[in-house]
Amino acid sequence: MADRLFIGIDSGTQGTKGVVLSESSGSIVAESYHGYVLIENERGGREQHPDTWITACMQVLEDLLAAPGVDAADIRAIGVSGQQHGMVALDADGRVIRPAKLWCDTETIQQCERITERVGGEQAVVAAIGNQIAAGFTASKILWLKENEPGAYERLATVLLPHDYINFHLTGNRVCEFGDASGTAYFDVVERRWSDALLEAIDPDGRLKDCLPAFVGAGEPAGRLRKEICEQFGLGGDVLVASGGGDNMMAAVGTGNVAEGVVTASLGTSGTIYAYADRPVVDRTGELAAFCSSTGGWLPLVCTMNVTVATELVRSLFNVSVAQLNEMAAAAGPGADGLLLLPYFNGERTPALPSATAHLGGMTALNMKTENICRAAMEGATFGLRYGLDVIRRNGIEPREIRLTGGGARSALWRQLTADIFNCRVVCLQQEEAGATGAALQAMWCFQRASDAEVSLETLAAQYVELDETSRCEPDSAGAAQYEDLYRNYLALNDALAPINGAG
Repeated sequence: MADRLFIGIDSGTQGTKGVVLSESSGSIVAESYHGYVLIENERGGREQHPDTWITACMQVLEDLLAAPGVDAADIRAIGVSGQQHGMVALDADGRVIRPAKLWCDTETIQQCERITERVGGEQAVVAAIGNQIAAGFTASKILWLKENEPGAYERLATVLLPHDYINFHLTGNRVCEFGDASGTAYFDVVERRWSDALLEAIDPDGRLKDCLPAFVGAGEPAGRLRKEICEQFGLGGDVLVASGGGDNMMAAVGTGNVAEGVVTASLGTSGTIYAYADRPVVDRTGELAAFCSSTGGWLPLVCTMNVTVATELVRSLFNVSVAQLNEMAAAAGPGADGLLLLPYFNGERTPALPSATAHLGGMTALNMKTENICRAAMEGATFGLRYGLDVIRRNGIEPREIRLTGGGARSALWRQLTADIFNCRVVCLQQEEAGATGAALQAMWCFQRASDAEVSLETLAAQYVELDETSRCEPDSAGAAQYEDLYRNYLALNDALAPINGAG
């Protein structure tokens, strides 16, 4: 019997990754990556043209299907993971109207404030949708389009999220699933529906609701792969395209974060930390993103904007390799000899300081050394994630284990530092591409459900997600105690600088 294969595609901010997952062996039998760049401006605008994602996606598919051991006839389903919150504006003919504004776009801060005011304030927004309106979320981007490019807004027929747009290209269907919809700030995460109150605040004329796609469930297909694409790549005519989801939702699947007690933390360009929940988890302060998952449950999540951003900037400043940066950070020791970095190089989402800038504190004539700055960058980024973990803990979720992903997790030093700062055991995955792997697993789940197989995603994750036990770190009691004191200093510095960092 031929092996059944499943493709996972992760369309991110810097590039698109793809994997082929074998059902019989559980291994990744092919991988591919194609990169691209941002369109940036000095006002905080961060955009990409959706055609860029499609081109990369098609290149990745070509690579995967040409890989040794991959027979196109064995492909059964495709799952797509995409960067959250981006606004893809389509006209009535399904053509892209303008480049997509992305999750890291901070040009729409004023629109966030206007929508919040129209709804009745932050507490009213949280009551309506379970979330605040963060600068990166989709709602403010739509109002920005309406106010700044009215001609383009008049042409608007459909608003899709990035992964929805790739699904649209693959299937011809304009649909959305609950997990990714949670990051729009016009979706009620408790009732799982579009929020009339938020849509009216964005466009009182009421036409915006007609521009939103229909929903599909987490385990349901977005459709079947279009005939033209099947013929282009020599695929069978019955390849399913799963509902897919946002990158965090798919990375949760790819890290086995589909049951209570497991928390995932991403040490990537930005940082995310999130957990599975079988109920809505709404934070009254709005600091926790009360997302749905792409598994049928919920995914309470905190996002920070600056993790490897900080270490990469320092590495570039001193013109050192990743290995050299780690060596110097290790030589500095805990606390970086008194240096303390608030790493708000891109503003910050949690805490909500979109206009904040980075600050290096505790400088003296004796501690201004390269190794201390390297260590401070690594520690500051992790303190930022610890703030997010505290928000999750404050909402009644206590991790028994934290699964690390992202480039920073490759560093043994950073893993131990994270275990100590979080005071929790941490471990990495055998497969680094959590988003693409999660998308492939969801595609397998969708295919099996469509074949009337009684299987849960939790069962599949337990079978196919493999931990890298060589990476496991337990918190050191002395280190954890020392970092607890240093973290309190970090919070104090954050509070002291709040007035100039834009805190309300």
